[in-house]
Amino acid sequence: MMTATAFKMGDKVRSTKRPEWGVGSIMKIEAITFQGKSDQSIYVRFAAVGVKTLLASAADLIAADGSGDDVLTAIHRPTTLTEVEAKQEGGWLGAIDRRKPEEIMTGLPPAATDPFLSLRRRLENTLALYRFDPASGKLIDWAIAQSGVEDPMTRFNRNQLEQFWQRWKFELDAHLTRLLGEARRDPASLSGAMQKAPPAAQRAVQKLQGLVK
Repeated sequence: MMTATAFKMGDKVRSTKRPEWGVGSIMKIEAITFQGKSDQSIYVRFAAVGVKTLLASAADLIAADGSGDDVLTAIHRPTTLTEVEAKQEGGWLGAIDRRKPEEIMTGLPPAATDPFLSLRRRLENTLALYRFDPASGKLIDWAIAQSGVEDPMTRFNRNQLEQFWQRWKFELDAHLTRLLGEARRDPASLSGAMQKAPPAAQRAVQKLQGLVK
């Protein structure tokens, strides 16, 4: 884990709490005082979700190792609504990019599905997605991560987001079931990935393992 004083502009980093964000590049660092202590405000442009502002002492960032996995994650990152809109001449429903908003909102990030990533990495990134739970008030957090839009309620109403969530969750469970099938031939990958899995992911694994033949 990088310390606050170790951060510098241009560093390539990952968020251990949000692996689906992909590799990020530090764009700006500001010295601040937080709770009476010196800290830093870190501006990071992530591959999947754009710029995020993080507190250095609580950012949970690690240095990206420059491996093939990092490169692939960046190249095959998901297209968010923000990215779609940015490259369209006629707005986010323009004719250049025909991906529908519902496809973006219900798709899983390549960090979880890319077959070129190791099974353990795909499992870790997939299990990390189970931290989202609309029942605990995290529907908007999920929608932000999924869309790349700071305020998804400017694009969708809550009913639409709930419908997108249900479809996304179905795809997530189905994908995890497939990974568990692969893990039957490589149980070490699953046991390693489970060490950092949130409680909801551990419950999902227990439930879905009964479906794996």
